Amino acid sequence: QTEMARCLIEKLLSVLESILSKLARYDEGTFFASLLSLTKPVNELGKAYVDFMRGNLDHMRNKINDELYTLTLFEQWYSAQIKMICDWLTDRLDLSLHPYQLTCLMTISRKCFSDFELQGVPENSLNSKTYQTVCSRLQVEEATQSVTQSESGVRTLLSKPSSSAAVSGDESD
Repeated sequence: QTEMARCLIEKLLSVLESILSKLARYDEGTFFASLLSLTKPVNELGKAYVDFMRGNLDHMRNKINDELYTLTLFEQWYSAQIKMICDWLTDRLDLSLHPYQLTCLMTISRKCFSDFELQGVPENSLNSKTYQTVCSRLQVEEATQSVTQSESGVRTLLSKPSSSAAVSGDESD
């Protein structure tokens, strides 16, 4: 049973690994990131992973009769997902996250917590140090992006009156 659980978790984690590798395309300073930044991506990767996770949680809950085994499996899968996200973020400590990366990771980590909580995973496993580390990093990134966006908004507001005056030919200063 232990080997089967390990293989199943590895298979499930391969999907998260694929999502994280797609998110890595948005890493700061990469050529691909500058191209991808031209589009306005929505949260499709985050939502797709959450749908995958929920579908598999329901499927395993319905197919596995041993409640203790199911709970252990869910606890191990949850911990492994959070650890994978934490490791991915740690690899990018010196980079700011792209807004799309941040949105997807926030969706995944929050929904992961709430869905596994609903499945009965204990609070001490859910709110682990690793989870707290992920949340802290995402909060810092969210605050940084909020400040950056408000600064660029102020710059845009300050530059618009002078450019509109020049366009209209108004020289009454």
